[in-house]
Amino acid sequence: MSPKKWFINNKRTVILLAVCALIFVFGCVMAAPEKEASSSPAEYSEYERAKIVQILADSTEADEASDGGWRGEQLMLAEVLTGQYAGKTLQVSNFVGPLYGVPLEEGDGAVIVISTYADGSFMGTVYEFDRLVPLIAVVAVFLAAAILVGGKTGAKSLLGLLVTLASLFFILIPSLMKGAPTLPTVFAVCAYIAVVSLAILGGVQKKTVCAMLGTICGTAFAMVFGLAAQVFLRIDGLRVPDVEPLLQLRQTGTPIGLTGLLVGGVIISALGAVMDVTMGISSSLFEVSAANPELGRKELFRSGMNIGRDMVGTMTNTLILAFLGSSFVLILYLYSIGLSSHQLISSAYLSIEVISGISSSIGVILSIPVTALITANALAKK
Repeated sequence: MSPKKWFINNKRTVILLAVCALIFVFGCVMAAPEKEASSSPAEYSEYERAKIVQILADSTEADEASDGGWRGEQLMLAEVLTGQYAGKTLQVSNFVGPLYGVPLEEGDGAVIVISTYADGSFMGTVYEFDRLVPLIAVVAVFLAAAILVGGKTGAKSLLGLLVTLASLFFILIPSLMKGAPTLPTVFAVCAYIAVVSLAILGGVQKKTVCAMLGTICGTAFAMVFGLAAQVFLRIDGLRVPDVEPLLQLRQTGTPIGLTGLLVGGVIISALGAVMDVTMGISSSLFEVSAANPELGRKELFRSGMNIGRDMVGTMTNTLILAFLGSSFVLILYLYSIGLSSHQLISSAYLSIEVISGISSSIGVILSIPVTALITANALAKK
């Protein structure tokens, strides 16, 4: 197919993606952090890559009481590979414990902290094992599997994933750090991600438009239910784990909104599952209509609901298990200390998990009738 003919056949998709690209660029420009005035501190630290060339001393050993975790200290020579000290060999220490650090060997890569002092002297300490190359290998295996198994569709899904990550890290997070309202910003970015990802996967046609509308409605339901549950349980984003550093940032002038972070996380968590369900229902109804073009709205809607009911159980389990899996270590800890039922039920932790899991599931469940209704109306004959 010639490029001209392909463009004519996919003109709406190209136009939509071009508009979305402009929105992305505009969002990045608006969300870009303001440049701070440059300064040259007398003392500062830099994180640089290095290579271990010699082990001078090693007292690390496995600790059976820590389930085989390593303890001890290493003294070694490391050749700096990046930064202003590239090419220099430094004597560095590597402190290892069960919860931090790993023993290093000659030839290993490491990230080291180089501290430079006012008198011009400097020293280095191992920060962590350099995981750049292993991470690239893991990602490469994932990309190869997606393309080899999924073919063109797999490649499109990877492009959609790239759009998702870019939108989150270059638009959403910088916007929130600049004081943008949390929930409206999260919802708008998630709606943008849904539109672009589905357009990449299926083009701009009735089937994908129905899925887009169903996804936006489903995430809206998740947000509304999350807000209602948040008010009812008297808990908000200020009780989310690891929020304390952000609270300190806000107290020192960073205008980030914290109370909406709990429901904002719900919206992001629900987005992928809602997209999966809405696209499945929309695509299935189009196949049903193609097999029997005489079906009316009621029959198509009923078929969509039947298809959706089969998805509810597995998708709800997926969301709940995802939330529980991410907190598995904390669950083990809570179980080990033998909390009373009253203490556990009234804890902020349990309320947050309930809001997160159930609100996302509500978004998935309610997206089913909405998508079935939208698709049935789009397909039914007048």
